[in-house]
Amino acid sequence: MENKQPVIDQKWDYRFMDMAKTVASWSSCVRNGRHVGAVIVKNKRILTTGYNGAPIGVLNCRDKGYCMRDKLNIPSGTRAEMCYAIHAEQNAIIQAARMGVSVEGATIYVTHQPCSVCTRIIINAGIKRVVYEVPYPDDFSAKLWEESGLEVIKLPEKV
Repeated sequence: MENKQPVIDQKWDYRFMDMAKTVASWSSCVRNGRHVGAVIVKNKRILTTGYNGAPIGVLNCRDKGYCMRDKLNIPSGTRAEMCYAIHAEQNAIIQAARMGVSVEGATIYVTHQPCSVCTRIIINAGIKRVVYEVPYPDDFSAKLWEESGLEVIKLPEKV
């Protein structure tokens, strides 16, 4: 018996990516191009959303009036621990945990390619598919995708 993968209607991918872009606009990051949004979906239903921003009760960079990473001259893609923000993917998964929502077998739509830390979290959360638009220079993420069997799709621009 042949094991067939379900056919994904790309219209839905674009719809949920548009939603991730809306969620990204809520980001409190002050760095240019760093507004990231995530939407976790299962069976064409939105489970949770997340954007990059400070933890609950911690002032974000917009409210502080500066980016700590800029002040410390930390290059993009390095020392992620030196930032007030939690990544969008992490926030979406955390929200699912807080609300008791299982993300097992879900798809996560992220405006930007997940970093290797987020990729490890996505894998262990049981998410099976990642769809993103903006590439991010993290080759280790791709290695993790391959080893884990995580389906990762770079969504082509709309035609």
